[in-house]
Amino acid sequence: MKKSTLTQWLAYGQQQLSTSSDSAKLDAQILLSFVLKKERSYLLTWPERSLELPDEQAFLALLARRVAGEPIAYIVGEKEFWSLPFKVSPATLIPRPDTETLIELVLEHYQDTTQLSCLDLGTGTGAIALALASEKPNWQIDAIDFNIDAVKLAKENARALNLEQVNIFQSNWFSALDQKKFDVIVSNPPYIDALDDNLHQGDVRFEPASALVANEHGLSDIKHIAEHARHYLHKQGSLFFEHGFEQGELVRNILTHWGYENAQTVKDLNGHDRITWAILASFTVN
Repeated sequence: MKKSTLTQWLAYGQQQLSTSSDSAKLDAQILLSFVLKKERSYLLTWPERSLELPDEQAFLALLARRVAGEPIAYIVGEKEFWSLPFKVSPATLIPRPDTETLIELVLEHYQDTTQLSCLDLGTGTGAIALALASEKPNWQIDAIDFNIDAVKLAKENARALNLEQVNIFQSNWFSALDQKKFDVIVSNPPYIDALDDNLHQGDVRFEPASALVANEHGLSDIKHIAEHARHYLHKQGSLFFEHGFEQGELVRNILTHWGYENAQTVKDLNGHDRITWAILASFTVN
């Protein structure tokens, strides 16, 4: 492969990844542009250029990691979400397009609201909180995570995106919130059952189990949040969950059980139940 052109290296990378990735061509482009510290467009502009030996070795090493199944986002340390670049690490989940449905839904229902308080529970990279802040800079947004490494990463993303108005801190769900109340609470909590076969497939093999797995068939954290969020929501405040594609009805039932009203589920871009939300109406917290 020595002195091969960028086009030839891309073809080689695609071939190596063809049995381990559904996006082999794109993965090869991302990895090669990462090695070269260039935009992907560079690969198309200068297809006949060759690689220096250190770059060849670096590309081969990254290919081997990807062939072993390591997510592209962890390899290059970044993932785009809501058209924003987010730094990622194995301490957090990788932001996914499905979660953008939650952002769209919150913005749709509060599009004319200039002043609003919002809490993001289990913020990870900060993707949800920072995406909302990018659209609504005047909203008062708090974002929490129990994992201190995730908190540090979310703060780093806030600085990089110039969205440091978001208040990011460590908390085990509501434990560090005192008596503060919010108009909206959003969460993408762990919702996968520990025995789910999907935990042994694809990117999730490399993601932190603590951010993926919950007891009670994946519903324990959702139940906990639904119960205790009543203490932290203003009346007429809303609670939004991301959840598994088979959990819509179960999450609606949980919300209704705890006194929320008008529980409804919204599908993601693939037509799967993904976001369920409800309103804390005139419910009296015991």
